Amino acid sequence: MPHFSPVVFAIAFASLVVALTALARRLPIPTPILQVLAGALIGLVPGVPIPQLEPDIVFFVFLPPILFSAAFFTSLREFKANLRPIGLLAIGLVIVTTVAIAVVARMLLPGLPWPVAVALGAIVSPPDAVAAAAIVSRLPVPRRVIVILEGESLVNDASALVLYRTAIAAAVTGAFSWGESVVRFFIDAGVGALIGLLVGWLIIRASRWTKDSLAEALLTLAGPYVAWLAAETVHVSAVLACVAGGLYLRQHMSTAVSPMSRFQTRAVWELLTFLLNAMIFLLLGVQFSALMQAASPEMLRVVLTAGAILGVVAIVVRMLWVPVATYLPRIMSAEIRRKETTPNPKGMFLVAWTSMRGIVSLATALALPLVLADGSAFPRRTEIVLITMVVILMTLVVQGLTLEPIIRTFKFVPEHLHQDEERLARREAARRGAEALDDMSRESWADARDVEWLRSELRDRLRLHEHHGGGTPGRRTLRVGMIRAERRMLIRLRNEGAISDEVLRELEQELDLEAIRIGAGDER
Repeated sequence: MPHFSPVVFAIAFASLVVALTALARRLPIPTPILQVLAGALIGLVPGVPIPQLEPDIVFFVFLPPILFSAAFFTSLREFKANLRPIGLLAIGLVIVTTVAIAVVARMLLPGLPWPVAVALGAIVSPPDAVAAAAIVSRLPVPRRVIVILEGESLVNDASALVLYRTAIAAAVTGAFSWGESVVRFFIDAGVGALIGLLVGWLIIRASRWTKDSLAEALLTLAGPYVAWLAAETVHVSAVLACVAGGLYLRQHMSTAVSPMSRFQTRAVWELLTFLLNAMIFLLLGVQFSALMQAASPEMLRVVLTAGAILGVVAIVVRMLWVPVATYLPRIMSAEIRRKETTPNPKGMFLVAWTSMRGIVSLATALALPLVLADGSAFPRRTEIVLITMVVILMTLVVQGLTLEPIIRTFKFVPEHLHQDEERLARREAARRGAEALDDMSRESWADARDVEWLRSELRDRLRLHEHHGGGTPGRRTLRVGMIRAERRMLIRLRNEGAISDEVLRELEQELDLEAIRIGAGDER
């Protein structure tokens, strides 16, 4: 049997990630599903080491940066504007799904204690932030749908983990109190959010002090882990600590660091989240193969049946909950009817259908204790882990594969609010820049030729973006052609030895930033 060293495994993993990403762009299959399938095939290869997926490692390594990054790139304005639907999904739906799963699980698995059934419901109730963002955000979907789904995924893990820990405590010790659980939820949420805000504030303060772009990028990378550890140490919501820290950092980053620092930090975070997402789905597939191979045929029959049924229950409950949670507040409140537009049935269906489960569900299942307080084995632990895996795979495949065809069929009307706001921002920023230029032109050190050149450049920039942020097609094409020619000349000078690689990198970065500015950042 061949042996694979860690170095070989790492190289193979990186190569596989690149290959799957390239392949996904050419196939009508979402990248996460390809990664899960690839991971499952890897798990079947003899001699490939199957990593032990320790729950604490999964929670600490993967979840903090993913939650922090999702919060960082979330619009606080839109999050607050959609707080009611987000709360009804992230808290209300999690509770309802947990109860429904617990009731059906007791029917499917005779003798399953209520606390264990509730724990299973809490495990599979929250849709996964990674799975939803990886599939939906790249498709032509209304912005409000994306905001609701992303906002839900930021909060639902916290509510599910509170239910999970309460149920586990009841299962292990036999003691349970609803009143204590409710109070504990608000304490955990409030203190966890305060810890996140404090960590975000410290990062901003440190960034203003360092004035070094690499150090500032490193601070943002350390932030989610510091928030998570601090919250876990005092036994409050580490999930909300990361979310609050990411939201706070986003609100203050623009005034705390330099443009280059923001550019580098964003690049670092995009690479990190890309690698973490790929690793998560590959590990899901590998673990699925390992768990299936270790199970007996009889157990496989039970868990496949139960997992499929519970997966349908989770999907159906959400499909019923979303329209009720959408229309019931409108029926009960005239103010909501007056202030908010009529819900879009297509967008509402999309929110209801997008509920893939992921790595958080598997990690919480693996975190189930082995024994109870009396020393006996935890009831049905192996079955619960396998059922969770089946639900994850079922929702990923069924919903992940159907999302794109559904979205294409719906043919959502293109939204122009973003472009309108972008044009407004450009006009106002240019106006303020022109005012500042006029003020500075009166200084003795200001050269009239420089002032006139900058005024001309400002007028050209506004004309370039006057048509939906892209300028006239001819002007934009001319500028893209100029950028390509300039880049080719820089490469030629480097190849001829006239300039160094360092000079090439510096000037090429300026051209890249200009290409991004005119909307040609993806063109080669």
